[in-house]
Amino acid sequence: MNATELRNMTAGELEAKERELADQLFALRLQKTTGQLENPAKMRLVRRDLARVLTVARQMRNEGSAEQER
Repeated sequence: MNATELRNMTAGELEAKERELADQLFALRLQKTTGQLENPAKMRLVRRDLARVLTVARQMRNEGSAEQER
């Protein structure tokens, strides 16, 4: 997933994606703890995707607040 795709999403879709990725990361951490994680690189990908979602969401909020101040 890239930032361009995320910027085309609405705020509600971004929140849903954030929850989905956070849940997925939790499940991966649980698998790692129990020794069942097959692909450790998946954790890195999910963390990065979550960071992208949070970054785009923050940028959208900042743009919205900047427009309201004008």
